[in-house]
Amino acid sequence: MHKTATEAAVLVRRLSDLVSEPGQLAAQNLYWEDEGPFTGEISAPMLKDLGCRYVILGHSERRQLFGEDDEGIQRKIRASLRHGLRPILCVGESLSDHKKGRTETVVTGQLRKGLDGISKDEIRLVTIAYEPVWAIGTGQAASPAQAGAVHETLRGALAKSWGAGAGEQVRILYGGSVTAENAGEFLASSQIDGALVGGACLDPQSFATIIAVAQKAAR
Repeated sequence: MHKTATEAAVLVRRLSDLVSEPGQLAAQNLYWEDEGPFTGEISAPMLKDLGCRYVILGHSERRQLFGEDDEGIQRKIRASLRHGLRPILCVGESLSDHKKGRTETVVTGQLRKGLDGISKDEIRLVTIAYEPVWAIGTGQAASPAQAGAVHETLRGALAKSWGAGAGEQVRILYGGSVTAENAGEFLASSQIDGALVGGACLDPQSFATIIAVAQKAAR
């Protein structure tokens, strides 16, 4: 919650001058019902009408500050798929869980519960974002090796529940203090398919640099 509509328009115009390819629009949340007396919520049809292609669901701030749980996140994922939006499911452990060695248990549990009931055809439309909560906005990113190991664990969980193809094909992003300076290290890992960028995207030059690094890594 950093930019007004006017400020966001200025940022996008500046960014468009710095990148070679147009981007796709993503939302940061939705509600699972299509319509009804749910004051303050936004539905999947509303996002589609705005031109969104993706929607971020289960972000740690939504879980921590707004009490979202895995069941509600699963309902949101179902709603997004029902309306042709591609969900980006966020998973990640707290600092306490990280120190207790519970990272694998936490992230695989969030993955399975958030995607419960998703078919093998639908799973290919889902993107996973691993965002260690202890690294978000702290400037203390996980190391590429740490992130890669968690991504490998997530691929194993996907393969176990939805088949080997899911483990190979589902895109898994890393998010957590990604900057223009460290993006290349993360994206050099064969386990990391992209980045979920937070604060660094508020500066057009910084974000454009990360986009260029990602494009180079994808070639």
